[in-house]
Amino acid sequence: MRRNTPTAPIPEQDRASTGVPGLDDVLGGGLPLNHLYLIEGNPGSGKTTLGLHFLRDGAARGEKGLYVTLSETAAELNTVAASHGWNLEGIEVFELVSEEGLGLEAEQSILHPSEIELGETVRGVMGAVERLKPQRVVFDSLSEMRLLAQNPLRYRRQVLALKNFFSEQGCTVMLLDDHTSMDNDSEQQLHSIAHGVIAMDQATDQYGPGRRRLRVVKMRGIKYRGGEHDFVLDTGGIAVFPRLVAAEHRMDATSKVASSGIDKLDALMGGGLACGSNTLFIGPSGVGKTTTALACVLAALRRGERAAYYLFDEGLSTLLIRARALGLDVREYLQAGQLKIVPLDPAEVSPGEFSHMVRAAIEEDGAGTIVIDSLNAYLQAMPGSKHLMLQMHELLTYLNHRSVVTILILGQHGLLGDVRTEVDMSYLSDAILLFRFFEAHGNLLKAVSMVKSRTNFHEQTIREFRLGPRGVEVGEELTDFEGVLSGATVYRGKVPLLGDHEARP
Repeated sequence: MRRNTPTAPIPEQDRASTGVPGLDDVLGGGLPLNHLYLIEGNPGSGKTTLGLHFLRDGAARGEKGLYVTLSETAAELNTVAASHGWNLEGIEVFELVSEEGLGLEAEQSILHPSEIELGETVRGVMGAVERLKPQRVVFDSLSEMRLLAQNPLRYRRQVLALKNFFSEQGCTVMLLDDHTSMDNDSEQQLHSIAHGVIAMDQATDQYGPGRRRLRVVKMRGIKYRGGEHDFVLDTGGIAVFPRLVAAEHRMDATSKVASSGIDKLDALMGGGLACGSNTLFIGPSGVGKTTTALACVLAALRRGERAAYYLFDEGLSTLLIRARALGLDVREYLQAGQLKIVPLDPAEVSPGEFSHMVRAAIEEDGAGTIVIDSLNAYLQAMPGSKHLMLQMHELLTYLNHRSVVTILILGQHGLLGDVRTEVDMSYLSDAILLFRFFEAHGNLLKAVSMVKSRTNFHEQTIREFRLGPRGVEVGEELTDFEGVLSGATVYRGKVPLLGDHEARP
C-alpha cells in the first residue's frame, strides 16, 4: 500500500542578488551562493549587461567581482557600462586575449594551437581567481572556449574542471554563452553541468522594436517562477517584468458598487460599477465610450479615490481639450497626482511591461479605478506576442482580486449597418455596456444599453444619451426600437427624446 508522505520543506539558502529586482523575483530571491550558472542567448540579447548588473550589485555590497573576457576588451566593456551611466569601479576585468596574444610572433606550427591555448586559457582563469579571490565571477564567453577545445569531450572536461575550481574557491559564477558553434549535444552537456540555466531571447516582429524575453530553464534546489518573462534593455540596464499570476494576489472580495456620477446610467447598470469587476464599453467610433469612461473616472476622483487611465489611441492633449469642453475637466487631479493618464505606443510596450505598469499603479499609487482605452490598439498592435488573450485574462483576474473598478473600451468597425467587433472580449468581461447610433426624426442620435452583468441586476432597456457642455446625459427608457442588434437602429416610439424640449418654440 502506497503512503502519502508529507513533502519536506525546501531548506533556505543564502542568495546572491542578480542586481535586477524583477529577475530576483522570478528566482524567488536571487541565485543560491557558490554555484555555477549558465546564461545563454543569441548575440545582442543582453547577457553582458546582465553580467555587469550581477558584478555591480556585488561591488555595492563590498564583494569582489571578476569579469573574465575572452572576446571583448576592457575598453569595450567600459563602453557598454558607460552607455548605461555606470562605471566598473570595484570590478576587475581580466582579458585573456591581448594584443600580444594575437600577434604573428605568437603563432607556432609544431603543435595544434588548441593543445596549448585551451590549457593556457584555463590556467589564466584559475590564476586570476586565486590572485583576486572574488566572490562573484562572470566568464564571457563559453563559445571561445568551445572553439579552443575542438572536440566535445575535451570541452566538457574543461568546463567541469572550472566548475570544481570555482566551487572550491567559494565563487558564484555566471557563464555566458551565445549559442555560436553549438550543437544539441553540447547544449545538453552544459545544461547538465550548470546548477541553473537562464535563457535570454530577442525576437523581431514585422513592425516595432525587438521584443526580449527570458526563461529559467532549470534551477536546482529552489522554487522559481516558470514561463517566459518580458524584459527591456535600455539606458540604465535591464528591467525584467515577471509573468503575472493572478492567483498569487487573491484578496477578500468586496461587494461595493461605485457610482458613475450619472444617476440614470447607474440605474441602467443596476446601481453602478461593481468593485472587483470589469466593464466593457463597446460600440462604434465616436459614439461616446471614452467620454463616458472619463465621467466615471471623474466621479471616482471627486470621491477622493485615485485612478489610472491608459491611453493607446488618442493623444493626451486632445483628450484633455475634449474633456474640458464637455465639462469633464480633470487637469487639477492630474496636477495633484490623484489621476495618472499614461499615453502609450502599443508598438513599443510589451504585455509584461504593461501589466507591470498596472500593478505599480494599484500597489504603489493606490489606484482604485483603471481604464484601458482601447483594447483594439493594445491587442492588435502586438500580433507577435504569444498567448496575448491569456495574459489579458490574468491581468483582468488580478484587477478583480484587488477589488478595482476596471473599464475596458473596445471599438467596433463601422458606424451604421453591419457593425463588427475585431476581437471578442465578451467572455472575459463581467459586464458589457453597449453603445449604438440610432435614427429618429431625421437626426442621428445615440443610445446605451446594459447587455450583460455578472454582478448586478440591471435594466433590460435602452436609454438615449448624449454628450454636451454638461457632460454625459442619459435619458428615459425608450421603447419601439428596431434593429438594435443589427447595428442599424431606428426609433419609432413616442417617448420624448433629450433634445425635444430644445426644439420647441
